[in-house]
Amino acid sequence: MATVKLVEVVKQFGEVVAVDHITLTIRDGEFFCLLGPSGSGKTTLLRLIAGLEYPTEGEIYIDDRLVNDVHPKDRDVAMVFQNYALYPHMKVFDNIAFPLYMRKKKLGLTKEDIRKKVVEVARLLRIEHLLDRKPSQLSGGEQQRVALARALVREPKVFLMDEPLSNLDAKLRLYMRTELRRLQEKLGVTTIYVTHDQVEAMSMADRIAVMNKGRVQQVGTPEELYEKPGNLFVAGFIGVPPMNFIECEIVEKDNEYFLDCRKLKRKLDKEIALKILESGYGPEIVLGVRPEHLSISKEPLEDSVETEVFLSEPLGSEVIVNVKVGERVVKVRAPPGTKYRIGEKVYLKINWDKIHLFDKKTEKAIL
Repeated sequence: MATVKLVEVVKQFGEVVAVDHITLTIRDGEFFCLLGPSGSGKTTLLRLIAGLEYPTEGEIYIDDRLVNDVHPKDRDVAMVFQNYALYPHMKVFDNIAFPLYMRKKKLGLTKEDIRKKVVEVARLLRIEHLLDRKPSQLSGGEQQRVALARALVREPKVFLMDEPLSNLDAKLRLYMRTELRRLQEKLGVTTIYVTHDQVEAMSMADRIAVMNKGRVQQVGTPEELYEKPGNLFVAGFIGVPPMNFIECEIVEKDNEYFLDCRKLKRKLDKEIALKILESGYGPEIVLGVRPEHLSISKEPLEDSVETEVFLSEPLGSEVIVNVKVGERVVKVRAPPGTKYRIGEKVYLKINWDKIHLFDKKTEKAIL
């Protein structure tokens, strides 16, 4: 197990800055996710830690050892790739044993030592019955486990995973998420996991670094990122369905302050309004509210506004109702079995205790 530390790490490819001054600390034994859309720099960052790329600037430490110029084989890390990268001409046993064959003399291993280690890790991943097969005879899920076994058999300090579940079907991916997390907790290996799937990250990680355009937007536990997003990007990226955003403005009338969102209007506490404005934010504000903090009904409710149904999405356990607020479509979580017709008049109500406010110019969270 090990701590991984990155200090002001930069990686440039010509004029393109793929990783832009990233500072992170991944704790010993932690399951840490790098989460972001394609092109956000997360795989490049993983490759920098593995030693497959070298930083343009900054420092990378594994257990307080500077590894900037250390060869990948000497970093004591193991990596699982998106495409598994198995040797097609070798049997499963030899694929798993390959890292041990390569370090046989250095580690002083006998053939029997290697056999025991391979069988042990294969049993852990429930693939001991596949050891005599070749990769072409395996399903995608089985190939993925072989790739994991090959990485685990080395007993590395750090386990690096680059979207290892993305090639699996939805049902198997769900199952393997649970298996991976269970395995990591059992072994206690420091794990850095790259994914673009926020549900995957939220369900597996101890902490998550949300990345965009080569920069870390926010680091926190899944709960912290969901409940207290630091900016508009994080708020919109975390959560399914995503957070709704409505453009508003702080307006003053007769020494009272209001949050004016066209159809929606809410009086603001004067002290809070002045604090926001005096901090340099506003008056243009983006209101964020999650679908579960909205409710709709067919009858008027106190503080509700009239709107109409744009689309209804029945999902079995719930119904996502899309309603129009001005020109913007807003998603609302409704109980299962509720039926709404397109164009039907409904009444929308916000739980104002659960809203988020973001400055339109800087996109930073202000409430």
